Amino acid sequence: MREKLSCYIIDDEHLAQKILEEYVAKVSFLEWKGSFSSALEASAKIGEDKPDLLFLDINMPDLNGISFISMLNPKPMIILTTAYDQYALKAFDLEVKDYLLKPISFERFYKGVLRVYQESNPNQPSTKAEPQLAMKHDADYIFLKVGYRIQKIEIKDILFVEGMKDYLQIHTPTEKIMTLMSFSALEELLPESKFARVHRSYLVALQKIEHIEKNRIRIADQYIPIGDTYADGFYKKLNGIVE
Repeated sequence: MREKLSCYIIDDEHLAQKILEEYVAKVSFLEWKGSFSSALEASAKIGEDKPDLLFLDINMPDLNGISFISMLNPKPMIILTTAYDQYALKAFDLEVKDYLLKPISFERFYKGVLRVYQESNPNQPSTKAEPQLAMKHDADYIFLKVGYRIQKIEIKDILFVEGMKDYLQIHTPTEKIMTLMSFSALEELLPESKFARVHRSYLVALQKIEHIEKNRIRIADQYIPIGDTYADGFYKKLNGIVE
């Protein structure tokens, strides 16, 4: 039985490395052994240390993750971490364990590594590995993919989020941040008790609400509609206040 899975992180974005290192540190059955900025940099160490698991980016200079997988012998278990979904079929042909799309929520990360851990320890009781961590929101910030960078956003600064086709626009007191993701993916990252979906196109920070009148919410000089589908759940969240 493997009590812990030793793991490497291979990603050419320093911030992406740090996010994964923070996630690994939260999970008792994972043991971080090193982070590398390229597959070439990691290749020699993999042969020496023989880690159990690689968190591997795809688009990297010199040697991409997909090509690197086919060169590994013996091959560790691999979870791909990438901002691009077009490699998924090829990746699973190479028998990767999971395919995580950036920005990666901790909940999604945990589900993936828990499955890998349980596959590696088939006789291990499924209750052994801290399932409560999957729903734990203990950070004061989130990281989101914004254009070609990953941006840190303080949760306390979020006023509301507006849906714009395939994008979300996050409104803060100082800026509007556009990110390519769904409401459901963002809601996984945010503490449920502090945010509420009020419309198919809006998510609001409850503490930022100034007042509610005629099924409209006022936040920072903006009026946000409350949709019929979301009204009951929203008002229940406001400590039993009714319309």
